[in-house]
Amino acid sequence: MDVEIQPKAEDTADSISIKIDSAGHEILDLFEPFPPQPGEIQENPRVLTFRAVIVGSLLGCLVTASNTYMGLKTAFGFGAGLFGSLLGFIILKSISKAVPEHFPILGGYFGPRENAIFQTSAATAGGLSFIFISGIPALYQLGLMEGSPQNNYWKLVTFAAVSAYYGLAFSAPMRNFFVKSVAREMNLTFPSATAVALTIRAIHTTAGGSDEAKKKVRALCYAFVVALVLRVVSQYANGIIWDWHVFTWIFVWGKYHNAALAAESWGWFIEWTPAFLGTGMLVGLNVAYSYLLGAVLAWGIIGPALVHQGLAVGLKPFVGTKWASYTIYTSLVSKDLINKPSPRYWLLWPGIMIMLCASLAELFVQYRIIGRGFMTGVKSVKESIAGIREKRLNFSPFTSVRLNGEGEKILWWMWAPETIVIAVLTCVILSLQYQMDIQTSIVSLLFGVILSFLSIQVAGVIDNVPTTAISKATQLILAGVTKGHYTIPTAQRINISGAQIAGGAAYAATELMADFRVGFLLGTPIVQQFIAQILGNIFAIFLSPAVFILFTKAYPCILDTTIDTCGFAVPAASAWKSIAIAVTSPTLPIPLESGICAIVLGIFSIVLVVIRHFYLVGSRAKYVPYVPNMSVVGLSMILPATCYNIAIAIGATFAYFWMKKYPVSANMYIYALAAGMIAGEGIGGVVNAIIQLAGVSGLKYGSNVGCPLNKC
Repeated sequence: MDVEIQPKAEDTADSISIKIDSAGHEILDLFEPFPPQPGEIQENPRVLTFRAVIVGSLLGCLVTASNTYMGLKTAFGFGAGLFGSLLGFIILKSISKAVPEHFPILGGYFGPRENAIFQTSAATAGGLSFIFISGIPALYQLGLMEGSPQNNYWKLVTFAAVSAYYGLAFSAPMRNFFVKSVAREMNLTFPSATAVALTIRAIHTTAGGSDEAKKKVRALCYAFVVALVLRVVSQYANGIIWDWHVFTWIFVWGKYHNAALAAESWGWFIEWTPAFLGTGMLVGLNVAYSYLLGAVLAWGIIGPALVHQGLAVGLKPFVGTKWASYTIYTSLVSKDLINKPSPRYWLLWPGIMIMLCASLAELFVQYRIIGRGFMTGVKSVKESIAGIREKRLNFSPFTSVRLNGEGEKILWWMWAPETIVIAVLTCVILSLQYQMDIQTSIVSLLFGVILSFLSIQVAGVIDNVPTTAISKATQLILAGVTKGHYTIPTAQRINISGAQIAGGAAYAATELMADFRVGFLLGTPIVQQFIAQILGNIFAIFLSPAVFILFTKAYPCILDTTIDTCGFAVPAASAWKSIAIAVTSPTLPIPLESGICAIVLGIFSIVLVVIRHFYLVGSRAKYVPYVPNMSVVGLSMILPATCYNIAIAIGATFAYFWMKKYPVSANMYIYALAAGMIAGEGIGGVVNAIIQLAGVSGLKYGSNVGCPLNKC
């Protein structure tokens, strides 16, 4: 069924009905629950089922593993929304048909609202990888965590728990405010969440929808298996199957006497990574080419120019061999970081500045939305106190929701005690484990709440969670709070852990609101969805640290920055660590030229964001797709692995031409294939880590043919 999305501001809250345009397409009001379909089977009111929560949470565990793998490599990740909605439909629909209707636990009709519970559990269980690719590894890299991650498992579990449940608890009462009360006025459509709801509705509507879902899931599963097998098998012939070191081949073919190895030294090679090819298929040309632009600037132009001018130096550990010209430019270790930094360290500061300035600028240009949300919130509170209710707000804006004429509430006792308990536990944990005093802990907790309001509003409009701006802003605030009161190591520990709590809470709150948006459109009972989110987090808080431990034990270079080469660049952790060092050091540990470059590029990023939002409008809006995404450019500049940039660009280009030439099949399969490729390689990475620990990996038994230095 074709669905035309036409939000109509003039529609009232009571005008829910099926509307058809002149072409026979259904018109949906995206600020009201979807109307029932003709002949729709009535679902059991209790859609919070054991099968939906358990199977959804297990699927979320796969997403956690995959996102940890991808995040440690490039700081990228993917949501479990559409992934969960499709697999949930196939798995639970098949179960509901295979067993008798009244069979305990597994039986019963499976409809769109239970599907929403499934995807909520999956998204919640898969959403905690954020803290284990950023702040936590940064603490270990700085030597601020005693012992190994394996010995600190329960310490990591408690940190994950308070990060997850604090954001979940305090944001629950915001649900009706952002999803219902001000959604139409502020145009808070939460695009990805709306796409998930539309997908669930479509696949439950007709037999045709069911057939379409089966085709998508079949493609997803095939892609998953191929990507998993490729990731595992390729380690035994890495230079042939996985990585194509073209410049090394040219160097060898030239009998080790040409300049091709210089390009290899700067990291220019092709990697046939399904995860990042799939990522490119999802993100589109603008993000993909912005990511490639950052690599070209950093590792193709600025980096070589720095070395040529003597402003940065590389390591030459192979002098006297046939690989003598091979130089390592990616090390973060140097005897003199100010006068003789590595290119990677020099480029780190411009990259961070670009990300920070661009992210904050993106936040500030939404000032109208943020201001309107604040004023609407104040107005709603005043009306509540005075007992005044307009027809469109004939319910408490923070607690109640009307679903199909029935009232349901998240009462204060469902979230307020939890918020208080988690806040107290957070203060205790931060004090005992991270030496943070209660005043600073409270500052972090309050910033988590305040920044959540901003994050939810921005994500609701532009579908992008501004975690970079939120986390870095908190680091800057905490630096001012702690300045002169602690030793440098303690100040750094407080800076990172406090910002991680605030950023994690804001991230969790924003993802929660997106899940609520799916449930609202499908008419899913709010309390049951809230419970599903609580249960899904139980899986995440125990699994996420375990996956992190698995990767760090198999690949020690994740936490040990003295190791010059590593398959996991951990770019998010590098940014967190660098800002913590900069804001807590007596003097800025930044080369002068790097600082100047950072300021210039930061200002340029702000100007570009302002131009895009305020100048490229109306008839000039057609030029917006050609303006680079500077946040992505900055991220790319701190990532010393151009193979991922190339793979994402290839994936995006392939998807663009597929969509242009064969739009029907592209719309059918692009997301399914990409999701399968991403998840498959992520799980393959977990399998490889286990193989590495077992001592039978490609490093021991694989071939090094085609690899630089005869080593992959």
